[in-house]
Amino acid sequence: MRTKPALTDEDVKTMAAAAEAHAAANRWNVTVAIFDDGGHLLHLHRMDGTAPSTVEMAIGKGRTAVLGRRETKVYEDIVKNGRTAFLSAPLVAMVEGGVPIVFEGEVVGSIGVSGVKSEQDAAVARAAIAALGIA
Repeated sequence: MRTKPALTDEDVKTMAAAAEAHAAANRWNVTVAIFDDGGHLLHLHRMDGTAPSTVEMAIGKGRTAVLGRRETKVYEDIVKNGRTAFLSAPLVAMVEGGVPIVFEGEVVGSIGVSGVKSEQDAAVARAAIAALGIA
């Protein structure tokens, strides 16, 4: 058996607070979804004034990032570069805003954010991960 790192409740709370603080500082209303390494939802919060549809997008982005073990922007770029057949892949959200959480080379979870421009969603996710001090 091998031992692998895992997110703790405290890690999730730290990231959630950092994501919300980053979004609020920029006056962005977003939904934040945090997942464990198996794609199971650990945290979901839709900030006031955020569209209800962002919940499903944040969940989709986060789940796609953790199961694919890469940022969802990678998938968006594949499709944008003409490989439209990739849309048949069994992934939910292939648009920027889903970021895996990597610790010591292991994907331990992910964050999906939706509500503003895709690159801003990703910035919120990265700010949350940075709060762990693991990068």
